[in-house]
Amino acid sequence: MSVNRPIWLESVATRVETRLSEFLKDEQDRWSSLDTDLNAPLGELTRLVAAGGKRLRPAFCYLAFVGVGGDENSEQLLDTQAALELLHASALLHDDIIDGSLTRRGEPTSHTRYISKHSDSKWAGEARRFGEGAVILIGDLAFVYADQLMTGVNPMTAKVWNEMRIEVNIGQYLDLLGSAQRERDLNKAERVCRYKSGKYTVERPLHLGASLAAPERADVLLEQLSNFGLPLGDAFQMRDDVLGAFGDTSTNLTGKPIGDDLREGKPTPLLAMAFERATAAQREVLDQVGAPQVSRQSISDIQQVIIETGALEALESKISILVEQSMTAIRKSSLNEVAVTRLIELAEFVASRKN
Repeated sequence: MSVNRPIWLESVATRVETRLSEFLKDEQDRWSSLDTDLNAPLGELTRLVAAGGKRLRPAFCYLAFVGVGGDENSEQLLDTQAALELLHASALLHDDIIDGSLTRRGEPTSHTRYISKHSDSKWAGEARRFGEGAVILIGDLAFVYADQLMTGVNPMTAKVWNEMRIEVNIGQYLDLLGSAQRERDLNKAERVCRYKSGKYTVERPLHLGASLAAPERADVLLEQLSNFGLPLGDAFQMRDDVLGAFGDTSTNLTGKPIGDDLREGKPTPLLAMAFERATAAQREVLDQVGAPQVSRQSISDIQQVIIETGALEALESKISILVEQSMTAIRKSSLNEVAVTRLIELAEFVASRKN
């Protein structure tokens, strides 16, 4: 059963979106005055950032910050929240190229738009190389802008920020390698799950907020928040893996084609669990995961095997256990009562979401 998006999350998201809009408009104005051709890449970054998203990372950062006594009107907090969204945008832009994704949130991906722009304009050279190259650079620009917004934070927060950026890249490489090697080991799949997304979605934003507000208490606070953030981050990515394999078949809210992760051969805990439980005949079906030009019928067959092996049910059970672990941990933390209550609400939301 899904849980509705918490009402209070809207006000957090609105403040961050306003800051991002102002920042990116200033940059677009600045660089388009140098060359009007720079309107397009900065406009594309603005489009992606404004296109929606749940703003979970800024929310976790905010709750940790105010939960340890920080002033919710802090400009440095707002810039850190905006930086998290720009880092996320950078990761999405690069991830879509690596995965060869054609859609994002139901719309053409950025590199697909640039490929079409090149083709439609009849420019010289290969359209694919231009489109992917342009968007790699836009992603790099988002990465740099995120760093720019983090200027002036205390040393502890800077250390957390740097670790998070490294972890995102390490996780993305392990994900890429796992797809190439057709990795089906559960321990490795869970490691990819944690470093590709889980840590930078939940744990590290919490660390950023707490260390920004109370760097002198960071040693204790960061451990408490890891006890909450790591299991919840794992649950978040496991839910993402379910959506990537099955989507929301009733409403298709994911914005990605149903079965996308199965086409790409992602090394997910869901798939690893299915392989562990599969018969020889079922493994033959699962061996089609990641195969070139896998058919729609094959996707349906793979999904059926995942269900028949009990892997989907087992993963759902694991998600529930992880969420319960996270809730137990945050109740034992030294964060104030309001922050704890809202973190529990957010945990229930991210673990049961449909997109």
